Order: sequence, then C-alpha cells, then structure tokens
Amino acid sequence: MFDNLNKYRIVLASNSPRRQELLRQLGLQFDVEVKRGIDESYPPMLEATQVAEYLACKKAEAYRDDIAAGDIMLITADTVVVCDGAILGKPHDEREAFAMIRKLQNNSHLVVSGVALTTADRRKSFSVETRVSMRPMTDVLIDYYIVNYKPFDKAGAYGIQEWIGLAAIDHIEGSYHNVMGLPTQRLFEELSQF
Repeated sequence: MFDNLNKYRIVLASNSPRRQELLRQLGLQFDVEVKRGIDESYPPMLEATQVAEYLACKKAEAYRDDIAAGDIMLITADTVVVCDGAILGKPHDEREAFAMIRKLQNNSHLVVSGVALTTADRRKSFSVETRVSMRPMTDVLIDYYIVNYKPFDKAGAYGIQEWIGLAAIDHIEGSYHNVMGLPTQRLFEELSQF
C-alpha cells in the first residue's frame, strides 16, 4: 500500500497508545522511539491554532542527528485543545483536569493536531482542526470521569474514545481520529504522496 515508503524505516516518535494503534490500523509498519526532555515551549505570540504543528516540527528537530543516514522517516505529532482562545494542555492533577472539563462542558472547542513527516532531506508538516461540542455535565459526572479514566495524558483532560465521548460529546465537525490525536485521513494522503 505504501510502496513509495519502502526505502524508509518508519519511526513514530510518540508514546501515545492511541497514535500507535491508529498507525497500525492504517497498515504502517513502524518502530517507536521516544526522546525524553524535549522542550515543548512555543513563542507566546504564536496563534493558538498553529501551536500543534509548531511543536510537531520542534520535536522532529530533536531527532535531526538520528535521521541523517537517510533511511528513516520520522513521524512526530502534537495535539492541543483550544477553548475560548486559550490552549488547554495535559492536566497535572485532578484539580486541573476538573477545571479543564468544566471549561469545555456546555461549550465548543477546537482540537488541533499537528504532524511532521521528516527524512534527512525533506520535511512536510500540516495541521488539522476539528470542532467538538460537549453537552453540560454535572460536577459529579466530571468527577466520575476523572476518577475512573485518569485523563492526565490527554490534551484538554479527555479522550473522545472513552466514556466521556459516549456520554458527553454532542457533535463534532471534522475528523474523529484527529480528536484522538492523529488525523489519519490526512496522514494517509500525505504518506501516499511523500
């Protein structure tokens, strides 16, 4: 299916089990290699919807020396949740997760995933936006979700594929898989043309 990529060893630079599963479902053979301590800061004046792509490219730069041999294609990605113009990252604790979900409930927000495809001599980056609307939730339901699903590794403190997606997501405009953290349709298109 991806004959154009046969000369590359594909490396996913992400510990995300969701991204790994989605790549497997696309039919890609890949290795997972993750560097610790990559600086994920971004310029404060950067538009919120541009942050995910900026960070995906910044992560790719951390691997620059590893892909110099020319036989590796690196896939890096980042996902942010943007609500009322503010970026909601991964919560550090239950209190922060509660505040994030409280802000998202009875509101709509954007989920933006940025992806960078990098080889020794080429980089292609892109981002995809999905609008998500969440119905009103009581504090008891928010607590139930946080206690039972511990969404501390998820931007915006929720995973659409979990209970909260079944019970509280009213509708989405755009890619469901983008909300999970990887815009698979666009990625398939870009990999096919790389």
